[in-house]
Amino acid sequence: MLTVPVVVVALTALLADRLPPSPAAAALAWSAAGAALASLLNLVAFTVKAAAEIPFVAGRFGWSYQVVIADTGHVRWVPWLCAILLVSAAVAVRTVVKRHRGGRSQALRLTASATGDQVILVPSEKIDAFAVPGRPGHVVVTTAMRQILTDEQYEALLAHERAHLEQDHFRLMLLSDLAGAVHPALLWVSRRVGYLVERAADEHAAAALGDRRVLARAIGTAALAADGRPSLTAGPFVSFAKTRRPGAIPRRVAALLRGQDHRRRLWPAAIPAALAVSSLVWTGEALYDLVELLVTAHG
Repeated sequence: MLTVPVVVVALTALLADRLPPSPAAAALAWSAAGAALASLLNLVAFTVKAAAEIPFVAGRFGWSYQVVIADTGHVRWVPWLCAILLVSAAVAVRTVVKRHRGGRSQALRLTASATGDQVILVPSEKIDAFAVPGRPGHVVVTTAMRQILTDEQYEALLAHERAHLEQDHFRLMLLSDLAGAVHPALLWVSRRVGYLVERAADEHAAAALGDRRVLARAIGTAALAADGRPSLTAGPFVSFAKTRRPGAIPRRVAALLRGQDHRRRLWPAAIPAALAVSSLVWTGEALYDLVELLVTAHG
């Protein structure tokens, strides 16, 4: 229940750089979400068992609390620890949802006056640019950002942000952030997915432009100019000029200048996915065992 996410993190560390960025981001985000869901369901199951150990609750449902207690009598503290962890996870999940909703609402206010153009130029001295998902999605660019980039670099920026919209990277970031909220070990996966979606957008934009160096120079120019300055909006939207991971900007630039590695294979993505699926299967068995226990306690 609690160890599978740790194994997913270990596999992520080993496999993330062996996959192309786009499938790596999807595989890690969904694997982390699956492992987190399994962990959450296990916490719910043990919390229900803890509640069933309370005489008043057991009496309301016709259960024998002595039978329920006897099932884990040698480790009576486990169900109650799980109840505490479930509350903690619920608070963390609520915080993530609130942050994503708040950031989205703040960004949508910037696009409220859009007249059909996908790109919205916002008057601001802050050096910022990001994509806002929706129907249709938009790309927000500040006037300060536009001024520091050449026309070629500006087109590279737009191609990068449009890639975020086309590949639905915001869903992957939300999944990984929720997984990190459920299980602290998965916070590392969340940060890794944030980096990989940026790399995926870089590769997509570089392919569209046909010039990797222009995009690399655009990223470097924007990052240097925005260093130490606040972003235009908070929340889940990653600025073109900033990143969640320290040192990620130099790594992105280096990867673009180095060129795409076509030797990478997709099959390693199946390993964390299989582990996440197996954890859900084990969780199903645990839930079945809980139902059997409660039926026995009722009997």
